[in-house]
Amino acid sequence: MSIPGNLLTTAMAVMPHTDAERALEMALSVDVPFWPQLPNYNYYEDMYVQAAEHFPGILLDLDKRTLRFSMEKFILELEETLGYFDEPSYFDISREYSVVYHRFLEMDLSDRPAIRGQLEGPVSFGFNVLDQDDRPILFDDTVRPFMFEFMAKRINVQLDRLKARNDNAFMFVDEPGLQYLFSAMSGYTEFKAKGDLDLFFSMIDRPRGIHLCGNPDWDFLLGLDLDILSIDIYTNAEIFSSYAPSIKRFLDNDGIIVWGIVPTGFEAFEKEDMSSLTAQLENVWQILAKKGIDINYLLSRSMLSPATCCLVNPDKEKTVDKAFSIVQKLSSILRTKYNLD
Repeated sequence: MSIPGNLLTTAMAVMPHTDAERALEMALSVDVPFWPQLPNYNYYEDMYVQAAEHFPGILLDLDKRTLRFSMEKFILELEETLGYFDEPSYFDISREYSVVYHRFLEMDLSDRPAIRGQLEGPVSFGFNVLDQDDRPILFDDTVRPFMFEFMAKRINVQLDRLKARNDNAFMFVDEPGLQYLFSAMSGYTEFKAKGDLDLFFSMIDRPRGIHLCGNPDWDFLLGLDLDILSIDIYTNAEIFSSYAPSIKRFLDNDGIIVWGIVPTGFEAFEKEDMSSLTAQLENVWQILAKKGIDINYLLSRSMLSPATCCLVNPDKEKTVDKAFSIVQKLSSILRTKYNLD
């Protein structure tokens, strides 16, 4: 296993582009490329829809752009789905559900330091997909265990395909829903979530990690058995830097942190420049250094990325494209400054 650090770059997968080739060009512009998810191009390319392919009980309406769940349909389809559990191709993302994924797999990516894939995680999927009673399927004791196993199979199959293109391939489990895990919503406790996620990651091949843009319980997240964690440090710098003991344990266990520092929202992006972004990032690192984390080791276990995905900018994909470019320039400046070249 070898996920690169030394402030190399990657990015979030969800992109606003409607031109698949242009999105792929931008994804290839970072050091560690990935295949983009393009919900504005096609609803099949939505991250939840892609995760839902072949999941029993799903009600997908492409015209209305809705994704729902029916328990009656789940019961009818479950036996058929279980019959495919030993067929890896069944759990891969089809061409219908992602044009870009298959285009990515056709490329020679062997010269890259690593490549990356992703799939929506079971917690977020379970929170987002509602059943016939408008209840998140995460709270269903029948559906939830199957969902965790199903998603683990999907992640492993994709990782195998990516490793055929580059030995250092790894996977992000996209989990924006983890920030809601500790809210007052009933039916899914922290204790239950910890057990489910520990079992889930035990079923997933390495290297694997979590990407999210929100603000979860960082002690909980950093305590999971992850190889890499991708975060929005631009928004969450103050609170994240207060978790130094957990961050240190994560790094000491060979974890990699992807610092999402360049905003992709139009207004936030226009307020920043290279100097301000550098200062914000180095301020976090200095805070952690004062709490006992060696900066040189930290940077050897760090990557850079844009802060978040963004689908709603008035200039469509232009600010996102600029953010990708700024990340590369910021990486170059900091790698020179800290002798990481």
